[in-house]
Amino acid sequence: MGGDYNPHPPYKEKKKERKKIIRLKENETKESMLNKSNKTKFSRFTNNKGFTLVEIMIVVAIIALLAAIAVPGFLRARKRSQASKIINDLRMIDSAVDQYAIEHSKKTGDVVNTDDWTNYVKKGTVLWITGQDLFGDDYGPQTVDTLPKVPTAAYNTLSDVADSAFWSPYN
Repeated sequence: MGGDYNPHPPYKEKKKERKKIIRLKENETKESMLNKSNKTKFSRFTNNKGFTLVEIMIVVAIIALLAAIAVPGFLRARKRSQASKIINDLRMIDSAVDQYAIEHSKKTGDVVNTDDWTNYVKKGTVLWITGQDLFGDDYGPQTVDTLPKVPTAAYNTLSDVADSAFWSPYN
């Protein structure tokens, strides 16, 4: 018995092993319960297919930034096209006055009334109906062999997009 003596009989070792196993199982159970509670606590965020408020706000901010960059360019382009329309009207008025002068034997320096020259522009257009520009300013009577002038109000309104070189030779 000398070397084979075991101060802890086998049943005590088995008891210790069982206690270890029970403690391990208890710890695993506690951990799994914590994991389950965390999953249920945060599952509404992970399974939700919508957008968060922050994501929506970021998208709105980006759209606002793009709009702030683009809108001034669109407004400038619109004004530039209005200026081009007035230049086109002035060319048509010059041509209409020349046609009227030829058909009615008018000479250089004679005045042609608005009602007379509007008959020589395309029918149904604003220019034919009113004799006015886009802003409602009259082009007024014209003089034979003299270029029509840009209405002062239109010139002032569009001066930020059309300089005097743009209006030449109608300024």
